[in-house]
Amino acid sequence: MEFDYSALRGKIREQFGTEGNFANAIGMNPSTLSQKLSNKLEFSQQDIMDCLKALHMGSDFIKPYFFTLKVAKWQKEARNE
Repeated sequence: MEFDYSALRGKIREQFGTEGNFANAIGMNPSTLSQKLSNKLEFSQQDIMDCLKALHMGSDFIKPYFFTLKVAKWQKEARNE
């Protein structure tokens, strides 16, 4: 299962300029953050809480920013038929 982190990436860039700056702010290696945002590694509960704190967001942002499923191209096309 893959998650769509595009909204999270946008929020990171809006507030920190780069993902590297954000990674440093939360004490994570930039390459580790990149792997998590690319679905190669999973975000832990602590990671999610650290991200929310750094982005000054409450727990109501967990679902839209961390648990939006990626929709496959064929699924998008099927919806439009």
